Amino acid sequence: MSKTLYRDPQNGKITGVCAGLAEYFGMEVWLVRILAVSAFLLGMGFFAVIAYLAASLILEKMPESRQEQRYIYREHNVKQKAWQAGQSPEQVMQNVEAELDDIEQKLRQMEAYVTSSAFKVAREFKHL
Repeated sequence: MSKTLYRDPQNGKITGVCAGLAEYFGMEVWLVRILAVSAFLLGMGFFAVIAYLAASLILEKMPESRQEQRYIYREHNVKQKAWQAGQSPEQVMQNVEAELDDIEQKLRQMEAYVTSSAFKVAREFKHL
């Protein structure tokens, strides 16, 4: 599934550019806003304003269907990030280790199949 960059005026303060960037990059909106204000204050004011205005004119508004999907997702209280779910660092590490173990098992199964004679026979039949 490819991601598309949109403005998100429903969650935005001015035109939704920062909210759209946050959605696209999977960041918190407040962090993107702080970065934008910092760029403005740290001597890049003219360029920051021009970039913001250009983005607000160029980027399309987020479609209603995508907004609905996001709100349905939020209604189910699914927390994407560990700190949102209230997990301790130890729990996060256990979850990461479990996911990596699962990936390793799947990789071992694929490797065993690819190196097996059944794979070679199937490949030969496919090339007939």
